[in-house]
Amino acid sequence: MATTAKSRRATNDPLWLRILLIGLSIGFVSVLLVLPLVVVFAEAFRAGVGTYFASLNNPAAWRAIRLTLLAAGISVPLNLVFGVAASWAIAKFDFPGKSFLITLIDLPFAVSPVISGLIYVLLFGLQGYFGKLLAAYNIEIIFAVPGIVLATVFVTFPFVARELIPLMQEQGDEEEQAALSLGASGLQTFWRVTLPNIKWGLLYGVILCNARAMGEFGAVSVVAGHRGSTNTIPLYVEVLYNGWNAPAAFTMASILALLGLVTLAAKTYLEWKVNQQLHDTLEPTTAEATV
Repeated sequence: MATTAKSRRATNDPLWLRILLIGLSIGFVSVLLVLPLVVVFAEAFRAGVGTYFASLNNPAAWRAIRLTLLAAGISVPLNLVFGVAASWAIAKFDFPGKSFLITLIDLPFAVSPVISGLIYVLLFGLQGYFGKLLAAYNIEIIFAVPGIVLATVFVTFPFVARELIPLMQEQGDEEEQAALSLGASGLQTFWRVTLPNIKWGLLYGVILCNARAMGEFGAVSVVAGHRGSTNTIPLYVEVLYNGWNAPAAFTMASILALLGLVTLAAKTYLEWKVNQQLHDTLEPTTAEATV
């Protein structure tokens, strides 16, 4: 009844107000989101399709693409494991420091990525706290792939946990307790009860985490040092643009934009799937209530 009343109030708003709000929303999205995306692809193909693919054929471009996918491919699974474990602990258990743990999970949202990169340099750089020890064993972290992965993990680890914590808190632990009382082991309970209940939230968090991992610039730029072998796609775009190679820069930017569009498509599909599943769940209940 409350939902119906809200819908009625929304539809009874003045026509001019609805047109104004819809126009402002569409105009804002078009100018600040759609237009820059169109410009990126227009500039990428301005010199012709041949120039576009010639820019992609550069070995440095493929190194940047591979490194971006590698950093995302390592950081996302790590954050998935951390997110599930942290969400499980926070939602299912009471323990000292629980509020502090939740605050720490939100830390990358509050700290500048550049600062996080500087922290890793301070810890693992040649003049850092552990720099001499690492150099003695010929271990490279800063200005190498491990540093890029560490920086990417830091800036992306809240995404999975932040999607799952409220979801698991809302669901409670009644189903898990019932499964355990029927003789299921902890692992069986997780795979057959908990995971099916959180699968869409988990996938949503993974998609957001992957998108941030591929597009991260600030923290990665500090630990990578802009060397040819440690350039991700965002760093390589900056190097090309600063080197007055705009066609190649926009070509790489278009690749990053394509990856973002794929992520957006996956996100939209998941939202549609969740809404469809919710509709299928509520429909029998509504029919029973009508009867």
